[in-house]
Amino acid sequence: MAQRVLVTGGAGYIGSHACKALARAGYVPVAFDNLSTGWAEAVKFGPLVRGDLLDRAAIDRAMAEHRPVAVMHFAALSLVGVSMQDPGLYWRVNVTGALNLIEAACAAGIGSFVFSSTCATYGDQDGVLLTEETPQHPINAYGGSKRAIEDMLRDFGAARGLNHVIFRYFNVAGADPEGDLGEQHRPETHLIPLMLDAVAGRRPALTVFGDDYPTRDGTCIRDYVHVTDLVQAHVLGLRRLLDGGGSRAFNLGSGQGFSVREVIEASRAVTNREVPVIRGPRRAGDAVSLVSASTRAVQELGWTPEHSSLRRMIADAWAWAQKPDYRQ
Repeated sequence: MAQRVLVTGGAGYIGSHACKALARAGYVPVAFDNLSTGWAEAVKFGPLVRGDLLDRAAIDRAMAEHRPVAVMHFAALSLVGVSMQDPGLYWRVNVTGALNLIEAACAAGIGSFVFSSTCATYGDQDGVLLTEETPQHPINAYGGSKRAIEDMLRDFGAARGLNHVIFRYFNVAGADPEGDLGEQHRPETHLIPLMLDAVAGRRPALTVFGDDYPTRDGTCIRDYVHVTDLVQAHVLGLRRLLDGGGSRAFNLGSGQGFSVREVIEASRAVTNREVPVIRGPRRAGDAVSLVSASTRAVQELGWTPEHSSLRRMIADAWAWAQKPDYRQ
């Protein structure tokens, strides 16, 4: 009988792609999602349990009914700007929800936990290539809440034997190459889908937030990783834990930094269309440059980010954005 994995946020962008990767790897993904930002239609590869991480009883019921061997935790509030305006909301939902989930996993005898963290835990490091040993100094409540959950996992690992893998993501982009899934946030805040919406005429223009940063063209620099590559790392991390591997943190990025203007130029090359652009002010909480050194994941997990060229990510996202049932 196939082993089950509880996937929180399994109806969301990354969580739904993870469910597909888990099903391909022979597991049964059980999506646990309150559908506040996810889509029930994205849950195609296993059962959906509608529930909220602030409801501990709902988590316990899901654990008892499905008896997962592991947890893969994606569900979280993730808008940096909102986290700066309402930090209490982010600490309450992200940290309290994670604590409920971790305690429920331990109570159910689950010893393997894969956590979706973020490069935002590092803060603004003045363009340094970020490794897992880089000091973590988050500059917004979103990054702070994720770092707090990392600390919780270490404490529960020491006290309760909860082995865990922490993945610190850089900017996730692209869509399922087979067209089953794609990026559709409510609301959408990510650069590439916003840019492609402007290209397609679904919004008037792309707003570039700040063009006076100390970078090569004045716009922020980010490392982009294809969502298919990202979720494959999660399957590898899960196998590590189920095979008896110890707790570990891994960066997940392509190792290349692209400015906002460079992403726009790549879009022109992929779509053969102009990107209408307007200038906006800097956003509070935005770092100047975030670029990953992901050699640990490559060396220890055997991970290969084979889809993560910038043009490939934009091309897959563009194919998804042109589907007739694409949601704005």
